[in-house]
Amino acid sequence: MSRIGKKTIEIPKNVFVEIEEEKIIVKGKHGVLERSFAKGIYIEIKEDKIFVLRKNDSKNVRSCHGLMRALIQNMIQGVNEKFSKTLIAEGVGYKFQLDKKILILTMGYSHPVKILVPEDITINLESPTRLSVIGIEKQKVGVLASEIREIRPPEPYKGKGIRYENEIILRKAGKTGK
Repeated sequence: MSRIGKKTIEIPKNVFVEIEEEKIIVKGKHGVLERSFAKGIYIEIKEDKIFVLRKNDSKNVRSCHGLMRALIQNMIQGVNEKFSKTLIAEGVGYKFQLDKKILILTMGYSHPVKILVPEDITINLESPTRLSVIGIEKQKVGVLASEIREIRPPEPYKGKGIRYENEIILRKAGKTGK
């Protein structure tokens, strides 16, 4: 049995969970999330705990068991306290700007790169070289942060580029002269 799938999920006091047929709806102080769950998996709510169970032991159902539990846990955590990723731009002239819902990145190219920020995600500029991507859906926050980082990933010699806050960049030694 899945080690992650058999763990119970605690429901915080200010979060409400509803189950409708093949769909789970989670409501909290930051918003509402809903997701349909895989066939062969059913969810029970007892007191303040959620149990993710499977109907049979087929390979497909077993593979989705832990995944569904993790997705439900992330939904509950997201509506209760938002997810956040911080990005840092390192390099001379590298900076972030925010114009309404458009993020403008000056990353040493011949033109500034513009990214349209989705409605359900918030961008918080802490400084011109530091920005936070905040939202209730963990996947959307991670995807947007990785798209921003992909524009200028950190290079291994000087570490210039866009990196995550706690990311460690392995540095290489430069060329040695004769």
